[in-house]
Amino acid sequence: MTASRTWLLIGASLAIVLIFYILREHWAHALGLGPYLLLLACPLLHLFHGHGGHDHGDRKG
Repeated sequence: MTASRTWLLIGASLAIVLIFYILREHWAHALGLGPYLLLLACPLLHLFHGHGGHDHGDRKG
């Protein structure tokens, strides 16, 4: 296992623990943010993922 992979694993583990702790202590506040996070997820998915289902390589003209 390379050093960069090890640091990635450590960072991801710490992020999961931190998110778990925040949600455990502030569950009521986190549930209140749910609808806003869902609305924010839509434009972010379009920004980073786009319309991946469309195949633009078969255009004729």
